[in-house]
Amino acid sequence: MSASLDIRLKRANKVYHEGEVLAGVVAIVSKEAVQHQGITLTMEGIVNLQLSSKSVGVFEAFYNSVKPIQLITSNIEVVKQGKVPGGKTEIPFEFPLHTKGNKVLYETYHGVFVNIQYTLRCDMKRSLLAKDLSKTCEFMVHCLPQKAKLQPTPVDFTITPETLQNVRERSLLPKFLIRGHLDATNCVITKPLTGELVVESSDVAIKSIELQLVRVETCAETGFICEEHTSPACQGPMKVSICPLQSGQDHGCAEGYARDATEIQNIQIAEGDVCHSLPIPIYMVFPRLFTCPTLETINFKVEFEVNVVIVLHDEHLITENFPLKLCRA
Repeated sequence: MSASLDIRLKRANKVYHEGEVLAGVVAIVSKEAVQHQGITLTMEGIVNLQLSSKSVGVFEAFYNSVKPIQLITSNIEVVKQGKVPGGKTEIPFEFPLHTKGNKVLYETYHGVFVNIQYTLRCDMKRSLLAKDLSKTCEFMVHCLPQKAKLQPTPVDFTITPETLQNVRERSLLPKFLIRGHLDATNCVITKPLTGELVVESSDVAIKSIELQLVRVETCAETGFICEEHTSPACQGPMKVSICPLQSGQDHGCAEGYARDATEIQNIQIAEGDVCHSLPIPIYMVFPRLFTCPTLETINFKVEFEVNVVIVLHDEHLITENFPLKLCRA
């Protein structure tokens, strides 16, 4: 006797906001009546933090102490012990998305070292002779749009051998002049990143021009927390009197912190030796789930950057970096 269990949410896009009601039905399909010991629903929101393998040696003392951060949890009994009739049965449910205390529902985000995920799990307990049934469904949480009108912050840039950093032998670099601009570096996450790039001159032929979107994730041991910071995510007395995650410092090698930058996507905007003085449009859409509004908490940070990468035929790689601030509006 086979039976199937499914969770169907009322919203097709599965996107919810804090304060709303998560509603749907538990669908049970079986040819015959199903005896069970109870059907339960569990809603959970968790932040999973993970340190990169290169950090394990440095942070081995606290590697296992980076525990998941629970944002929200709720459990209800949908049906008490009994029997579900044969055929298709739909049982409605509702979960209010309300947190307790000072906790905040961060936006759904799937990163490499930081993962914010919200799930619904339905469990049907059955007798010893029958296998328990379980079904998990992920839903998305979006933060509420900010009320203040976002003022664009355009950035003009010029790239020459003299403006480059981290160059060992500057005298060996070919001569080039590249100008351009980004229309904004504080970006609405639902709108594309736009701008323009112009190759004015280059002694060496250009092979490719690319846009690279990068996530910068910073994780901290839960004991390294500020004492006086008063943001919504950082309230109450804590253990340490400094809050490095809020200070804008580079935590790549600081004890107790792991800061890692990884690529989200790479888009080629020009191929080959492009015409000089010809404007090349910059256009990049922020991918869903793999980006979120810039997030800064006491335990972790999620930031974003974009690199304009010019590859020359002599294999020189020229990169210009721009920090981005993403938000919902």
